[in-house]
Amino acid sequence: MDDSAEGPGGVVARIGILSVSDRASRGEYEDRGGPGVEAYLRDVLTSPWEAATRVIPDETELIRATLIELVDEAGCCLVITTGGTGPAPRDVTPEATTAVLDKELAGFGEAMRAVSRPHVPTAILSRQTAGVRGSALIINLPGSPKAVRECLDAVFAAVPDCVDLIGGPRLETDSDRVEAYRPH
Repeated sequence: MDDSAEGPGGVVARIGILSVSDRASRGEYEDRGGPGVEAYLRDVLTSPWEAATRVIPDETELIRATLIELVDEAGCCLVITTGGTGPAPRDVTPEATTAVLDKELAGFGEAMRAVSRPHVPTAILSRQTAGVRGSALIINLPGSPKAVRECLDAVFAAVPDCVDLIGGPRLETDSDRVEAYRPH
């Protein structure tokens, strides 16, 4: 993303994209979830932003530390994770995420599972969640690029208002793609 242009108030939004995958972190598998998130954001956001990307293994403490670093040190207003949301023993992203949240926002996970269910019967096994840490919104997504797009389509209209409410920079969307809902 070109960060030379600044948004309202001279702010370029920083957005964390965290891929959680043992195989991708070792280079054995191409990370497709993180690039899927980045492509989605390029398609939807019209305000200036820059990505802070990370690819890490499915390790609870590392996920926690990376989320804290992206929010508290890198200054991300939004962090989107991919991977580690299933029921397998190594799937620990939701647990690591909830451990660093100030407030959980259960509606995000409910909406994402609801939109995925008609397409994939196993969507009910997905444990994605979301919540607030300081002035950042953190959203967990599955690792599949198709699921990334479906899930973000289900919730992204609420993301700009949430970021506004918690004190983050104003995120503007392409209304032909996603109409940001701002009742406040």
